Amino acid sequence: MANKIETLKAAKDGLAVKAEIQRFAEIGWEAIDDDDLQHRLKWLGVFFRKSTPGRFMVRMRIPNGLLNSDQMRVLAGVVEKCGEQHGVADITTRQNIQIRSFPIEDVPEMFEKFRSVGLTSVQSAMDNIRNITGSPVAGIDANELYDTRELAIQVQNLLTNNGEGNPAFTNLPRKFNIAIAGCRDNSTHAEINDLAFVPAFKDENKETFGFNVLVGGFFSAKRIAAAIPLNVWVAPEDVVALCEALLIVFRDNGLREKRDKARLMFLIDEWGIEKFREEVEKQMGKPLASAATKDEIAWEKRDHIGVHPQKQTGLNYVGLQIPVGRMYASDMYEFARLADKYGNGDLRLTVEQNLIITNIPDALVPELLQEPLLEKFPAFPDNLMRGLVSCTGNQFCPVAIVETKNRSLALTKQLSAAYDLPKTVRIHWSGCPNSCAQPQVADIGFTGCKARKEGKVVDGVDIYMGGTVGKDAHLGTCVMEKVPCEDLYEVVGKLLVERFGAIPKQNGTVLTHSAELVAVG
Repeated sequence: MANKIETLKAAKDGLAVKAEIQRFAEIGWEAIDDDDLQHRLKWLGVFFRKSTPGRFMVRMRIPNGLLNSDQMRVLAGVVEKCGEQHGVADITTRQNIQIRSFPIEDVPEMFEKFRSVGLTSVQSAMDNIRNITGSPVAGIDANELYDTRELAIQVQNLLTNNGEGNPAFTNLPRKFNIAIAGCRDNSTHAEINDLAFVPAFKDENKETFGFNVLVGGFFSAKRIAAAIPLNVWVAPEDVVALCEALLIVFRDNGLREKRDKARLMFLIDEWGIEKFREEVEKQMGKPLASAATKDEIAWEKRDHIGVHPQKQTGLNYVGLQIPVGRMYASDMYEFARLADKYGNGDLRLTVEQNLIITNIPDALVPELLQEPLLEKFPAFPDNLMRGLVSCTGNQFCPVAIVETKNRSLALTKQLSAAYDLPKTVRIHWSGCPNSCAQPQVADIGFTGCKARKEGKVVDGVDIYMGGTVGKDAHLGTCVMEKVPCEDLYEVVGKLLVERFGAIPKQNGTVLTHSAELVAVG
């Protein structure tokens, strides 16, 4: 028996609403068919949100996190038109941008503006391939093994028909994440993607470069799975073809009866990795080489914040920390201005929700660092703010159980005022078990839940620890359950002291109450 979403897709392909956008703008959101409003608009990257009735969100597609100043200005203009009370943009954990809150009447004009600067939001939600991630410093990193920018763009163009929409890939069993890494530090978090390409040399003398392939990684409320080896090595020129073949196998064979078992890993569970690999080879029409014995992920994970020399002599990139990824129109216009004034208009987004300005001559770096905007978005943040990541939370997301962005900022500022940290501590906040902020890859991760305190139901979190990124990456585990959010200053402070070498500041609050870690089986 097909589930509700499969029935909906069978009745009318999600991409079909593209032809109806002008009509929707004319009749208004309350007159739109409910299935179109709640679901099919997401095939165009447009989300209806019950928490802001009449105002919508759009999720862009920004492959490899690549933006330029003209594109940033167009996005800023969309945010600005939403008004100061509503307009906001968030950098996501897939090197992407989400904009809210605009009326449906603005969508036709908004799409035209996107198209004018080479942007698209098509197929960015529901049962489609999400934003293609890659190293945020591709093409400028002196130590990179391969510049992944063109591959990420080629994959997106294949899947979206150059941004116009591709019906061949609008009916996957569930969403699908792809990462292509050409660097040595796993900047894409390969292990949490359905399909990931990690750098590897085919032979021991390191003459033939390509990628080992991982498959099946995903987060959901009911299961967390790290990607596993497909035992395949591909040359760069075969990456796009492998993406296409593997997605066709998933599209045609993936489990569809139950939504919570429709991700790629469940098909691999049912078939076994060997059969899955064989089916991908059949679809490609040729055998695939076995994986290289080792990959080239050899470094600790970089966050790219601060000033760094590029491979281009005399040029630098400057990574700015964007607290919880949130920007407003005025910020975005300023980023565009700074990218033009100090660089060549090139901007990059990171999976840590931060932003990079590139191609800055040595002589201009000091002047850039004195710009007023960098007081809000610093190049040298403290070690707690530097590692902060947050999902949207229940301010806008209908699934989130707790508020995250404002709460995480307030707690981080409190803790930063009370403790000195010898190194960056990565703290990730997810408002629900769907784990959009990837708490399982953090040093300390939170997933929102309800807890009890003094007999009352309050906002709470489950706490994860032990996630590592970069070399030998693995997912963390839940160590505390249902901790009331109002207790987190005390609980996290103790963790920072005991696990991360934090030292209370003289002017900070000394913690006295003990909170024991309880293993959760």
